[in-house]
Order: sequence, then structure tokens, then C-alpha cells
Amino acid sequence: MPPRGNLIEAKDFAQRHGAWIAARLGGLPKAAPFSPGTSLPLRGHLHRIVHRAGVRGTVWQETRDSGEKILCVAGDSEFIDRRVHDYLKREARAALTEASHRYAEVLGVKVKRITIRDQSSRWGSCTSAGALSFSWRLILAPAYVLDYLAAHEVAHLVEMNHSARFWKVVAKICPATERAKRWLDTHGNDLHRYGIEE
Repeated sequence: MPPRGNLIEAKDFAQRHGAWIAARLGGLPKAAPFSPGTSLPLRGHLHRIVHRAGVRGTVWQETRDSGEKILCVAGDSEFIDRRVHDYLKREARAALTEASHRYAEVLGVKVKRITIRDQSSRWGSCTSAGALSFSWRLILAPAYVLDYLAAHEVAHLVEMNHSARFWKVVAKICPATERAKRWLDTHGNDLHRYGIEE
């Protein structure tokens, strides 16, 4: 509902445009909870979650003889969701830390801190003090997309804006910039459905 709207107007709108609202909601991606049998993209490659109840450990990746990639989760079933979330956050932190420091070295800047969150409105952010923040969901995207986001945020340590000079810095250090932006425009919203209960 718009900030200046009221419930009467909202109800009227919903009644007049019910079919349109239903069509829009029907087009949203279906929730994909972290449970056995769910397939999720890890670095852009589908992995099916498989519960390994009698095995010690937490979460690891395997490739079956058939070529199917699986994400194995050990322990009690009630911990599967948390263990997968924790695993993906660790993987995201490692990949984004490596990429950010690599780009910082190229540009001659220093990254002070990297934070991994579940941001819904942006994929990353940067402060003038050198603190970078990223969405853990970037680990679900292809590697070149995660790489682009690291380059994008590190480039803000040179140009704290989105000027033409900023985009020149990004393009100079990340040749896949346009390809990654197109992927995010097309598939980015889909990443928010993973780990959400139906």
C-alpha cells in the first residue's frame, strides 16, 4: 500500500484488480526450503540436498557417478535448514573475501572488513571506511556474478558513486561486468526464494 494510501482504497484496488494481482503472485518463483530433495544452485550449478543421518560431519559436496551434484547434510533432520544456511554463508564469505582482496590489490586500496548478510534490497554495499557488505545469496549465482559484485563494491573504494568514472574502474578490473549485470537482471530475484519455507 502506498505511504499516503488507506485501507479502504487498498481494498477497493484489490477488488477491482484481483485477477491482475493473482496473475502477478502466480508468476512469483516458488519457495525452495533447505530440506532433503530440494535442488539449489551453488555457484550456479544445481545441487540436490541429501540427508546423511548416520554420518558424522556437517555439510559437504559430492558428485555422483551419474554426474549429479549433491549437497550432503549430516546429523539430525531438524538441523538441515540451519546447517545448509551456515554452509552457504561460509562459502560466500570465503569466495567474496578472496575476490574482494584480489580486486583491492589490483586497485591499490584496502578492504577493512567484510560482512555477510541476507540483504533483500541490494547485493552489496561499501562504506568510505572500507567496510564491504554482501548478501550470502551471491554464492548461489554463477562465479562470474559473485566476482562482479566483489569488483563493484571494491571499485567504490576508488569512486564512492555510480559515475561514468566508477563504471570505467569496474569494467577495467572485471571484464564480465555487462554479462553479470544481465544475469542479475534476469535471474537475481530468483535467488531470494532459496531457504524460504513454503
